[in-house]
Amino acid sequence: MPGTTFSMNCSRNDVVLLPIPFTDLTSRKVRPAVILGRNGDDLFLVPLSSVLANTDFPLQEWRAAGINVPSGIKAQLATVEAGLVVKIVGRLAATDVQSLDERLRTWLNL
Repeated sequence: MPGTTFSMNCSRNDVVLLPIPFTDLTSRKVRPAVILGRNGDDLFLVPLSSVLANTDFPLQEWRAAGINVPSGIKAQLATVEAGLVVKIVGRLAATDVQSLDERLRTWLNL
């Protein structure tokens, strides 16, 4: 399956491209997302968006993360099959990892 070799190497804070469904499940589009963790063949992730008004917070180091335009992290959690990963494009910088970790604790009441 295309992408399988990349997905086998995915780890926490990697920025990947994969098909993400719209929240109404009518369609899906290849978009960037940040890997939060893994359980077997499933990846836990948060999607990114270049529409900053639709994000919870903007990435400070979006270029270092392999993103072409200013983007932010959406307050959505998803689980997807690792084989859906098309490509690893980068990795979150330490400052963005810290912001994401803080947001995750808030979102999940940890």
